[in-house]
Parts: sequence; C-alpha cells; structure tokens
Amino acid sequence: MENPELKNHKLQTGERPEKEGLEGRKHTQKKKDLISINRLKNYFTGIFTGIRGLIGVPITGIAFAELLIYSGKIKEAIFLHAIILIALSLSATVMKDEQVQKSYQALLLLPILRLVNLSMPTFFDMALYSFVFIYAPLAIPVAIAAMNQKMNRKELGLTFDKKLWLYISLAIPLSFLLGYGEYSTIRTGYLIPDLSLLNLLKLTVVMVFFVGFIEEILFRAMLQTRLSEAFGTLKGILLASFLFGIMHSGYGTPYEILYTSFVGFIIGIIFYKTQSLPFVTILHGLVNVFLFGVIPHMGLS
Repeated sequence: MENPELKNHKLQTGERPEKEGLEGRKHTQKKKDLISINRLKNYFTGIFTGIRGLIGVPITGIAFAELLIYSGKIKEAIFLHAIILIALSLSATVMKDEQVQKSYQALLLLPILRLVNLSMPTFFDMALYSFVFIYAPLAIPVAIAAMNQKMNRKELGLTFDKKLWLYISLAIPLSFLLGYGEYSTIRTGYLIPDLSLLNLLKLTVVMVFFVGFIEEILFRAMLQTRLSEAFGTLKGILLASFLFGIMHSGYGTPYEILYTSFVGFIIGIIFYKTQSLPFVTILHGLVNVFLFGVIPHMGLS
C-alpha cells in the first residue's frame, strides 16, 4: 500500500500515479494512431470529394473497363468504354467548372484509344503497321482537345532547346534499361523480321512518331497536366502513371500493369522536370524499339 504522504506529494507536484501515467501514454498513442489513420484515409479518399470526385469517377470507370479486358471480357469492356466515352463527351459540354471540363476532355481520349485499338482490323501481315492505323487517327481528337483547351507549345512541352541533344543521349541508355525490364516481364516477340537498317528504321519511325508521340501528348502533356492541376503534382503524376499502366491490361499479366505504371511514373517525373515532349517521346519510342526489335532478336534475357 502506497504511503498517503507520498501520494499527496505526487498529486501536489502534478505527478500521476504509475497506473494513470500508463493509461495516459496509451491514450496519447491511440490519438496519434487515429490521426495517422485519418490522414491516410483523407489522402486516398481525396479523389472522391468535390471536383476531385467528379474527376475520380471516370478514372475508376476506365480502370474497371481495363480490368474487364484483363479478365478476358472484351465485349463487356468495349460496351463500358463506349458508355464512358459518351458520358464524358456529354459531361464535358455541360460542366461549368473549367478544370473538370479540361480533365474530361483529356480522359475521354483513353476510351477512344482503347476502342480504336480493339476494333481495328488487320490490314497487313506485319503487326507493326497496325500501330500506324491505330495511332494516326488518334492524332485528330488529341489535336482537337489541345486546341480546345488552348494549350500553347510550352504547356505541351513542344520545346526544342540546346539540351535536346543531351536528352537524346540520355534517352538511349535509359530506354534500353526500361525496355529490358519490360521484356523480362512479358517476353514479347519481335515486330520486324530482322535487325537490318531498313527494318530498324521502320520500327523507330512507327514507335517514336506514332506511338511515342501520341501517347506522350495524351498521358503526359494533357492528362498528367490536368490531373496535377486538380490533385496536386505528385497525385497527378501517380494517377497518370496508374492509367498508363492499366491501359496495358491487354497483356494479361499484373506484372506488366505494375511495371508500365512504374515506367509511366519515371517518364512522368522526367516530363515534369524537363517539360520536354521531344525527350519523353524519344525515350518512350526507343523503349518500344528495344522491346519489340533489338532485345528479342539479340536473345537477351
């Protein structure tokens, strides 16, 4: 039993009994844990409130449609993408908030990309040329969206300065590393019969000027820019990277989705830091050149 005089001394000096002190520490720790949980909850649920919620809904819908493709339900995915495209098109015309309008205009390009991709018939024996027929038509809605949003050359990243040659020299080794990583993930076949100069030139032109250029305008110059304005820089880059990754669902492996999301994040950071569309276009295009041409033919593994 504690001495009454000692107990009175603790109370007078503000010192708490040992049991009360332990309970107090537990209570303080519990409050800290609740604060941490609430902060984490607010971080991840922030995209579903207010303006962010209006933008978060179609992002979720697009992701779900791509997961249908991943699971092999192509018809259902086409139907859902078509519904999303119509909904975004109508909503973009009636929404009064300019930020939401611009985000919708950028997002509706994703269902267009997927629908064109899935519905394009095969005109040639070589699959390489199918990329031309998929991405060339996409240049029209991309250009219309950019003009409608009055995006200037600087916003699009269409800058050609003295650093461009430095960027190209950096793009070559980096694209090889990223391409090698993706090849290790999905083991793609080649799109050209051999590594002759002519075939490499064909592959480079298609992958840089069609695939790389259109996708980088779409995912980085437009989508990442608009999502960063709505959610902040980091969340904008992460969301654009996630969409870039989920749009690779057709490969049927979660590792490809995760890896391309990582690649999208790397390219997104580069675009944010340099604001150079030529840099990320060349980088993206060369990744595909290594992935679908050089690495498979050289048998690197």
